[in-house]
Amino acid sequence: MTSADAEDIAISERLARLAVEARTQGGGFGTDAAKGASTRVSEPPGLEASDAGATASASLGWILDRLHERAFGLFLLILALPCCIPFLYGVPQVVALPLVFVSAQIVAGRRAPWLPEGLRARQVPAARLEELSRRAGPWLRRVEAISRPRLTALTRPPADRIVGLALLLFSASILVPLPGTNTVPGFAVVLVAMGLLQRDGLLVAGGGVLGTVWILTLLVAGATVASLIGDWLGLGAEETASNLLAVARRDVAG
Repeated sequence: MTSADAEDIAISERLARLAVEARTQGGGFGTDAAKGASTRVSEPPGLEASDAGATASASLGWILDRLHERAFGLFLLILALPCCIPFLYGVPQVVALPLVFVSAQIVAGRRAPWLPEGLRARQVPAARLEELSRRAGPWLRRVEAISRPRLTALTRPPADRIVGLALLLFSASILVPLPGTNTVPGFAVVLVAMGLLQRDGLLVAGGGVLGTVWILTLLVAGATVASLIGDWLGLGAEETASNLLAVARRDVAG
């Protein structure tokens, strides 16, 4: 498939094809080279499976190479979608750090996403990609149906660097080690990524507002919790000091 052909395919369809390729091309592909096992030359690099072919997986590098485009949008979308879906275990932990890394490259003004070998080698099970495509597909198709090129200045330089900074903050919040904290910023990144792909600045702005509200909510909640803890510790210290003072007075009086 050429780059032009790929760009003519709907985003939801490209995700579905990617999942199928990871399963079909990954089946029967050697074992993990890091464990010392050999691989078959005829299979695409970046795809792995067990000897039984039941645990096919794809590396992030293989996924990036299959996107057929120099834009960041689709790779950001694929990285962020697992963070939006509840109970899709394992995948958000794999993609969170690369999401931060790719967002930082937009801020730096790179025109093509790049990952170091350590991140490129991270594996995503093909079954998880298929589940991601199945569960996200209907939602993506609804967004595709209503999106169109508008407010395109937000999707082009130099505004895209400001968008990249927002993505960096949203992606960093996904790394917060608390349950349920990756869903809202994940949705924000997905909306921005869809906007970049569809040249829809309204989607970009919507994702930016959603993510910003989430960041502010985290900051306010964190400040409130810190204040409550500080008040509790301060009250405890005051009570302890009062008790010690009372004991001292009784000793003096006695």
